Amino acid sequence: MSISEPQHQQLGALYSDHHGWLKGWLRGKLGCAADAADLAQDTFLRLLNREQGASCATGLREPRAYLTRIAQGLVIDHWRRRDVERAFLDALAAMPEAEAPAPETRLLIIEALVRIDAALDALKPRARQAFLLAQLDGLSGPAIAARLGVSLATVERDLNAAWQQCYRVYFL
Repeated sequence: MSISEPQHQQLGALYSDHHGWLKGWLRGKLGCAADAADLAQDTFLRLLNREQGASCATGLREPRAYLTRIAQGLVIDHWRRRDVERAFLDALAAMPEAEAPAPETRLLIIEALVRIDAALDALKPRARQAFLLAQLDGLSGPAIAARLGVSLATVERDLNAAWQQCYRVYFL
């Protein structure tokens, strides 16, 4: 995306006028100045990378409300990632040290888990629950149907939807 010189100047003014405020707002939400600084930068990057972001940002009547909305999504992603990472590290702690993956592999696994978590979060609750019952608890389709009080065909549709979400994460 190429932006014009006036748009560049307006984005610069938006940044200089609101970056400090946004960083302070994020520090209050996160309790960590370094994370707040990172997410403030990510907020402006997301704004800049959005289609038509430069032209949209230059005509904002309520820039702080707009920046807050973007930042709130990033805060949610931040906490979700922390939860996934913490759960993974707890599982690693229970493994024999010789079986633990290398640090580089850990990062790749965490990234994959975060992406899968986001994909499953986009599912309807019943489909997500059916998928987790199948994958984590090892339940069969009929057992899931009985547990959820739905037909086997419904469980199969829900599992298919969940697998399609996972497929989209990695192949689209």
